[in-house]
Amino acid sequence: MVLYKEFIENDKDFSSYEDLKKHFKIKIPENFNFAYDVVDRYAQEEPGKRALVWCDDSGEERVFTFADISEMSKKTANFLVAHGIKKGDSVMLILRRRYEFWWFIIALHRIGAIAIPATDQLLVKDIEYRNNAAQIKMIVSFDEPKVQSEIEKSLAESPTVKTLVTVGSDRGIWVNFHKAYESCSSDFPHPTGDAAPTNEDVMLLYFTSGTSGYPKMVQHNFLYPLGHIVTAKYWQNVVNNGLHLTIAETGWAKAVWGKLYGQWLAGSAVFAYDMTSFKPDRMLQKIAHYKVTTFCAPPTVYRYLIRQDFKKYDLSHLKYCVTAGEALNAEVFNKFFEQTGIKMAEAYGQTEATVIIGNFPGMEIKPGSMGKPAPGYDVDIISPKGATCKAGEQGEIVIRIDKERPFGLFSGYYRDFSLTAAAFDGGLYHTGDTAYFDKDGYLWFIGRNDDIIKSAGYRISPFEVESVLMKHPAVLECAVTGVEDKKRGQLVKATIVLNAGFEPCKSLEIELQDYVKNQTASYKHPRIVEFVKELPKTISGKIRRVEIREKDKGTAPETPNRNDLFRIST
Repeated sequence: MVLYKEFIENDKDFSSYEDLKKHFKIKIPENFNFAYDVVDRYAQEEPGKRALVWCDDSGEERVFTFADISEMSKKTANFLVAHGIKKGDSVMLILRRRYEFWWFIIALHRIGAIAIPATDQLLVKDIEYRNNAAQIKMIVSFDEPKVQSEIEKSLAESPTVKTLVTVGSDRGIWVNFHKAYESCSSDFPHPTGDAAPTNEDVMLLYFTSGTSGYPKMVQHNFLYPLGHIVTAKYWQNVVNNGLHLTIAETGWAKAVWGKLYGQWLAGSAVFAYDMTSFKPDRMLQKIAHYKVTTFCAPPTVYRYLIRQDFKKYDLSHLKYCVTAGEALNAEVFNKFFEQTGIKMAEAYGQTEATVIIGNFPGMEIKPGSMGKPAPGYDVDIISPKGATCKAGEQGEIVIRIDKERPFGLFSGYYRDFSLTAAAFDGGLYHTGDTAYFDKDGYLWFIGRNDDIIKSAGYRISPFEVESVLMKHPAVLECAVTGVEDKKRGQLVKATIVLNAGFEPCKSLEIELQDYVKNQTASYKHPRIVEFVKELPKTISGKIRRVEIREKDKGTAPETPNRNDLFRIST
């Protein structure tokens, strides 16, 4: 049984992208609630169906059916209510990839409380900001001393936080969840009257990764999960009774893109590997051992995977791979295809939405292209004056919402009317990202609006230069930025992390500059090259070009970068 078909107008196999784009349409159910309308439905009609396959580095593994998730989330809901959580309350979940995350988030949906997933890499000031901005009432965490210590330090400046809950062992003022959980009832009726959550209530709140400034609070309502039917079924291509792995930690929106809503709606189980550090060989072992059928990871992960010998692993069950989170270099695409025979399907989206642009079944994949607009999204590229750009002309990616608002697009920034109004100005949602359409209607990513480099009258995309540099065997990662210059306006700078076996030197700097000159227009070549051990990144793994620019201006924050993507070790 798959449930997504009950929520779309046409229960059919779409013959082409054009057919999918034209005819796919989501029905608007009355007071949809993912907990009752999806989890409990599966539990009632197909209780033994796999929902979650979980393992960790210690060798522990567990398989949860929908009947399990239904019962456990009901007991967890009773636990939350017993500790004062009601409809509209905010609860922060710092659970990495612990299986309790699924119990808690579904339980919060049952109650109508606001789930706020957060990463375990937050420090005290990060936590204080979130506690106060969202008026968080409870924080749930696992027994990692450093994580829980940072949470405890935040309490002095967090007056709304009333309860700390640990899913691990006893710790001081923390409520031990598993001890209390055992005595909780597994009966939790659907709330009625004013206590019942509605479609428009806030269900989920995410703090964006903050490539500049403080994170914004992105709010999604109870209809948001239905937008991920496209994410899972038509981009990730998950299959009924398959097993899908999305790498993301549960603190980020990409987790519910790939570890929950769309996959379960489409009948696929999700695989969660609660790793303490990312090791490419171990990840491939897990994919092979558990027979993962579909896989999603950011390009950074694929850059490490393609350095492995794929012949050592039985990947015969792996049928479809996708990528998002940052732009995909064609070089990474080609090397992965050479080793696996699988063409990665790239997509573009934001915390504020679901898949906005993607490569969908039936489309020819153009390596390096984001694909075409997703079903339900009216995407355009506009100039600074608001006119639609011609093919090949760079402009801002916008979503037209004057006729219809797409499922999955956020309802606004939490308690910030001015920021919401600016984002939705003129009947458009402004993404803040730059791209262009080619003559075939495919979109090509350029960068954030403030990342574009203007040098001697030329507009230069950082991604274009990075894509060339990534082809050089010496380059593991790179970030291209603009440095202020009186003559040219800006100079192109490349900040580079080298592969093992290469050492920084003047001759390598010149070699890389010449390499770019020979691969693309000479005005794009980096006039400044800096070799570093790591790139500054957000805690979700996105490169902070803004930090590099601030450093070059002498205005970089004093706090050292601590935001490597998955604590990568090779």
